[in-house]
Amino acid sequence: MVRRAGHVLSHALDPHARRRSAELPWAGTFHSVGARLLREYADRIGLNDSFTIHDRGDSEDLLAIARHQLGLSETKNRFPTKGTCLAIYSRTINSGASLGDVLKNAFPRCVQWEAELRKLFDAYVGEKQSQNVLDYDDLLLYWSQTVGEPELGQEIGERFDHVLVDEYQDTNRLQASILLGMKPNGQGLTVVGDDAQSIYSFRAATVRNILDFPKQFEPPACVISLERNYRSTQSILDASNGVIGLAAERFTKNLWTDRQSSEKPKLVTVRDGSDQAQYVAEQVLEYREVGIALKSQAVLFRSSSHSAQLELELTRRGIPFVKYGGLKFLEAAHIKDVLGVLRWAENPRSRLSGFRTVKLIPGVGSATAAKLLDAMGDARDPIGAMQRFGMPPSVASDWASFRELFNTLRHAKSTWPADMDVVTHWYEPHLQRIYEDAYIRQGDLVQLQQIASTYTSRERFLTEITLDPPSATSDEAGVPGQDDDYLILSTIHSAKGQEWNAVQILNVVDGCIPSDMSTGTCEDIEEERRLLYVAMTRAKNHLHLLVPQRFYSYQQSKAGDRHVYALLSRFIPEYLFQHFERGAWPVAEGLNGTPAKAPHATIAKVDVSARARALWR
Repeated sequence: MVRRAGHVLSHALDPHARRRSAELPWAGTFHSVGARLLREYADRIGLNDSFTIHDRGDSEDLLAIARHQLGLSETKNRFPTKGTCLAIYSRTINSGASLGDVLKNAFPRCVQWEAELRKLFDAYVGEKQSQNVLDYDDLLLYWSQTVGEPELGQEIGERFDHVLVDEYQDTNRLQASILLGMKPNGQGLTVVGDDAQSIYSFRAATVRNILDFPKQFEPPACVISLERNYRSTQSILDASNGVIGLAAERFTKNLWTDRQSSEKPKLVTVRDGSDQAQYVAEQVLEYREVGIALKSQAVLFRSSSHSAQLELELTRRGIPFVKYGGLKFLEAAHIKDVLGVLRWAENPRSRLSGFRTVKLIPGVGSATAAKLLDAMGDARDPIGAMQRFGMPPSVASDWASFRELFNTLRHAKSTWPADMDVVTHWYEPHLQRIYEDAYIRQGDLVQLQQIASTYTSRERFLTEITLDPPSATSDEAGVPGQDDDYLILSTIHSAKGQEWNAVQILNVVDGCIPSDMSTGTCEDIEEERRLLYVAMTRAKNHLHLLVPQRFYSYQQSKAGDRHVYALLSRFIPEYLFQHFERGAWPVAEGLNGTPAKAPHATIAKVDVSARARALWR
């Protein structure tokens, strides 16, 4: 996107320019731009510009420490986990809602812990401030508070003649407040987005940002509808337009394209989850036989658990696949080790980075590491305290080697990316000692070095890789065997922004789409409608919507295991059938979306005793 925007800008500035792109030094995510601005204005807003940024894992760990120190991990009733606590904290910060409202609306099972959570969050904020670290949410919160000061807001806003925001439907209230703080009258502010693709309310994003944007200014903002579509056939767009056209509130637009096709999307009724899996597998193989690679096909679903039967069927047939949602790059232990060393050198008061780094030294346990960090935390000169700390004689040699490394990294003349090479060289023997699959993990360190070489400084590298990490590691469960072609399985949320030649959507029934967990309010249901729209518009040429008639429910009632019958999703009413080719597999039944008669209800009675007597004749 940055490259394309730079090309457009370059052409606007000089229409005769060839293959030149204007540089956009301030292009990036909200979080990355916020981090840069906060470092520039740190001394004016009470921050130390050497702050480090915690990723989600580090933030959870710091919350866990505060949680333990407050005794909340030893409560009689089960206190929320560190992950849930961070999710509550993040939702409160980004939504602008009170803690009480967030608990009531999004985490009702945690309402009883409101008072304890307030204490926990106070302690968590205190720990961050004492260690000079910020988490993801702080980057937006501090930026919003900064531009909320009229003088600073005007100063920062005047630095940019134009502010362009992409995917505005995915922003939260905190991000909207940042834009209003910088451009209160809207001059020079452009947002691009599609209200029909607002599907991330679980991240505190709100569709109200884009729906209400025009009327926030006087005069109202100009609205330009972009209705031409370059991806899907008109048949797919007609069906998609029909689904989203029933939305309670939206910007009216109907997508069109020059890509005509006589093939309509298929609305296919199947008997159950097993038949659904078999149908999908057969369609995948048929498309492959006519030249559509597996990578050009995707199967989408509302919830990750919905693909379980399909995964078994694909494995049985030997069809390779990748399911999105694997191990993230920064979640891998060996990557966190190396980054921990660099972060501690950048900010010696970062307790989490120091704790992880010191424990890499053979013979240093949690107790010794804690004593060292306590001594550094209490000292005015943490580096001097570290140099004076007395390690056990058994680790003296390794400790001396590490101190030499640390001094090199802290030296004013240390260079980047040479620092990364120095750390990797020091870490390699520890990698071999700690991990049995060190050879595989070594590839990730090479990748990390290559990424590091593209940045001008250690501080910039640590910031950017935390905010925008690579998607996967070498030890992620990936493609079976050595196949270079594989089917894509993905939740709809993870598929946003992607496109495939052929798309099949599982479980297009009430209870799945919309999810029975997301029908509590009208707003929830409307977002579920948008979710189906997003799934349908991922397809370029071929689209299948699967409608199982029943599911097997395990011990969900006093009757024990039983079949539960399903109805076609409410988002596809009967008068939209004209946009679909309807069929059933393997036999035609229940085409109107009503459950077919259960097979066991039509089984003829058998006289077992007569058959048994026949055996003796």
